[in-house]
Amino acid sequence: MKNKIWLSSPHMSGNEMKYINDAFETNWIAPLGPNVTSFENELAEYVNIKHVAALTSGTAAIHLALIILGVKAGDDVLVSTFTFSATVNPIVYLGANPILIDSCEDSWNMSPELLEKAILERIAAGKKPKVIIVVHLYGMPAKIVELMSIAKKYNIPVIEDAAEALGSKYKGKACGTFGDIGILSFNGNKIITTSGGGALLSNNEEFVLKARFLATQARDNAPHYQHSEIGYNYRMSNVLAGIGRGQLEVIEERVAKRRSNFDFYLHSLKQFEGISFLEENSDCLSNRWLTTIIVDPNKSNGISSKDIKLALDKENIETRPLWKPMHLQPIFKSCTVFENGVSEKLFKLGLCLPSGSNLTEEELKRVITQIAIIFS
Repeated sequence: MKNKIWLSSPHMSGNEMKYINDAFETNWIAPLGPNVTSFENELAEYVNIKHVAALTSGTAAIHLALIILGVKAGDDVLVSTFTFSATVNPIVYLGANPILIDSCEDSWNMSPELLEKAILERIAAGKKPKVIIVVHLYGMPAKIVELMSIAKKYNIPVIEDAAEALGSKYKGKACGTFGDIGILSFNGNKIITTSGGGALLSNNEEFVLKARFLATQARDNAPHYQHSEIGYNYRMSNVLAGIGRGQLEVIEERVAKRRSNFDFYLHSLKQFEGISFLEENSDCLSNRWLTTIIVDPNKSNGISSKDIKLALDKENIETRPLWKPMHLQPIFKSCTVFENGVSEKLFKLGLCLPSGSNLTEEELKRVITQIAIIFS
């Protein structure tokens, strides 16, 4: 069988072991330590934000962000429907209600028009939303200035889910730094990884201090074990933070390679009728975490994204469909949704291509060759 081409596999820099060895040599094998502190400081400097808490996952960061912003059982939280379920699950952890918002055609992220419509309808129903969660999907910045303006107009705090968008910018400002709280993910398939991990970002020091407190089992400052609040075991380990430090040193190289992958696919596939790409506007710089395509069978002589996926599967090349919208998921089908059909269309027609920063030119050409065979 031919060698596997992965969708987005971890890509080590070689420097991670230096920080991991430091952790072992100093016996800092704990969910705290010098690597954690340094990783937080280095992340803060990279995205130009004041405070960072390194955590066990992006999901944990969303969970803590919701708690910090006061979300309680029965509250409404407005959230993108076109996302991974980890964006929405923490809302349900708290017994709150996800109100799902569809996408706009030109960013695939939350529609400002539908956001404002949802806010007005919920206020009219006597249920002002408590929080908005905006996602920067596949590394493409959302229309974050417009969305923040609407949130400010109605005085609703914003959590930015930048799990897929480290290294992406909107008008030169890092994704994850516009909202009241931002979150990142360092899962194994992300642009940099700590194996498993995430971070909570904010310019509000109290928010990040609260996150660290809750993430270490909410232990009160007392001479004995005393707890006045429910806590969580969400703090990143010093060993994994060491991996993150080595990874962060090469983040710009990783972004450049992923963007290069996108350019390669764009120039190689634009000859095929029916294949289109999500392109940046002048305000956006996407990290191109994953290169995504839309395949329109009405223009491609009946060839679909499913046909391409099945053909590449046979060649041991990993792809995956675009996210299935949350309002189509069995667990969220009863949620209120403000939809326009965009996310359903994207799910039906879209495909993610291999995009890792460790892909070779030979592997990229192998993907293109197989797609060319399908179209020939």
